[in-house]
Amino acid sequence: VLAVAAVAAGVRPARAQSMHAPGSHMAPLGAYLMGRKAEIALARGAAPESVSSHAEVMVLGRRGYEVAVPGTNHFVCLVERSWNGAPQFWDPKIRSPDCLNAAAVRFYLPIELLKTRLALAGESQARIDADVEAAFRQGRLPPMGTGAMSYMMSKEQFLNEQGRNWHPHVMFFAPLAMRKTWGANLPGSPIVANDDVPDRLTIFMVPVARWSDGTPDAHPWR
Repeated sequence: VLAVAAVAAGVRPARAQSMHAPGSHMAPLGAYLMGRKAEIALARGAAPESVSSHAEVMVLGRRGYEVAVPGTNHFVCLVERSWNGAPQFWDPKIRSPDCLNAAAVRFYLPIELLKTRLALAGESQARIDADVEAAFRQGRLPPMGTGAMSYMMSKEQFLNEQGRNWHPHVMFFAPLAMRKTWGANLPGSPIVANDDVPDRLTIFMVPVARWSDGTPDAHPWR
């Protein structure tokens, strides 16, 4: 179970690991930014074309994420940066393309947008976690609801130094501490889970056989 949890932590890691990770300070802002066209393409790669080609696409600007391409299917694709879950909290190499369904846009995306604004405003990791907690207490962030999921199937994803592009997978978001009800992280289970305490949710990751471009995962999850 610990070995599986470590793999899960490589994708959506617990904050306890990231607090002491190398790189305790934010790099220059330009290190986190991408060319607009490249970021749009990378974001769309999170999901199969049938989904991502009709999705809204957001890109990272100097003050936060902004809409680059409007969508028509209620999905939102974007490239997450390190402060949204990587063990190396300020690692500018992290690029995690994610494509969120409508429920995830409602319940999960507001957390990402808030943390990004705080990070770009120069807040520390501890301050960001505290501000997110305050936002939940004050009702400025909604509690996790039902039906939230996303695609993370880009072959070009760079999740962290250990996981790199890990495996193509889909993710499901649920209220905190529900992994036992899914049988996650048990021997033989295809479901990996991680409790994200500051964000008040549990993330379930289900590896799939192919990347978003249709090519097979050369080293499928076992």
